[in-house]
Amino acid sequence: MLRQSPKRASDVAGFGQTRRMPNLATDAQVRAARLTSHGLRGGRGFASVSEAVRRLGAVQAQDFVASRWVVGARVPGAVEADVDAAVASREIVRSWPLRGTLHLVPAASLRPILAVTGPRELARAAKRHRDLEIDDEVYRQARLIAERELGGGRSLSRDELFGAWQRAGIATAAQRGYHLIWRLALEAVVCPGPVEGRGQRFVLLDEWIPAAASDPTRDETLAALMTGYLDGHGPATLRDFAWWSGLTLGDARTAHAAARAAVDAFDDERLVVSGADAPTPGRSAALALAPFDEYFLGYADRSVVCDARYAQRVVPGSNGVFQPILVANGRVEGVWKAKQARGGASVVLDPFESPIDAARYRRALQRWARFRGIRLDATSVIAA
Repeated sequence: MLRQSPKRASDVAGFGQTRRMPNLATDAQVRAARLTSHGLRGGRGFASVSEAVRRLGAVQAQDFVASRWVVGARVPGAVEADVDAAVASREIVRSWPLRGTLHLVPAASLRPILAVTGPRELARAAKRHRDLEIDDEVYRQARLIAERELGGGRSLSRDELFGAWQRAGIATAAQRGYHLIWRLALEAVVCPGPVEGRGQRFVLLDEWIPAAASDPTRDETLAALMTGYLDGHGPATLRDFAWWSGLTLGDARTAHAAARAAVDAFDDERLVVSGADAPTPGRSAALALAPFDEYFLGYADRSVVCDARYAQRVVPGSNGVFQPILVANGRVEGVWKAKQARGGASVVLDPFESPIDAARYRRALQRWARFRGIRLDATSVIAA
């Protein structure tokens, strides 16, 4: 943390009324600290898949295959099967806890998070559900069918669950089926369970991960969310946390107040968990990170790690589909694409500016290929 101008944590990110010029870290200092918190600096990483997910707080995972590498890139020696095993052992779970979007989270965190975020997401979706003619009676019937079909430790694919509803006269076309599953998940009734191919089968949450004996308070959950976020994403601002969690800025302030003993100021705008190291900026290994990787995605303001001129190269057309990224010394300097065939993959690097040396990324891409259990074949570079 920066110590040049000590300041109360309550003065960070708009809490205080100070009028002086802010004391801000350099972008290089922020990038170095974030690489460390993300487990991406120095090859150390995290000890296990479950530890990586716990440290990040949550990993966006609507693309399940991509989310495996988000986690795997932070666990030296990991392979895809390790992520699936952590799901199967119920150490981590995939559901819709944040921003109405699929994430991997520590299993014990899911219910408390849903208790805070679920009502807000459902309120935001009320008009969409009216348009789809999903009223409380339709939902009640769908829930009864889901509980009957999944009870006793059974699981169903999405299509099988849709089929059960359709046989009962509940239409699932035009995203009705998806929104029924989504509401059941937000209300902690179902969750994705056993891995099957590129996705998962649905189960009853109470059977897959039995509820704890007692629930944390709302403020305790908010505090845990903030410290979890900062542990794996810091330094970051309150606005970053509010965006990532899908909560209001008011809730972010409540979270900061509740977590005050575990949070320090990194500079006059950004926060870190107490005791976080302040690494010295310098060269770090080149990284080939996944689509939707939290290093880029997990912030409201991504300009520290990626020149704003190139942000749309990562998210073309701002369509919400994030490309795999190339990171050198903490800066996103391009995107990449792999074409797989016959047990191997050919990779194309697409830099934002001057040509980059493909050899610099060879080690990172070999690690990705080992994780996927495939062979790395040709690597080429598109002229900038």
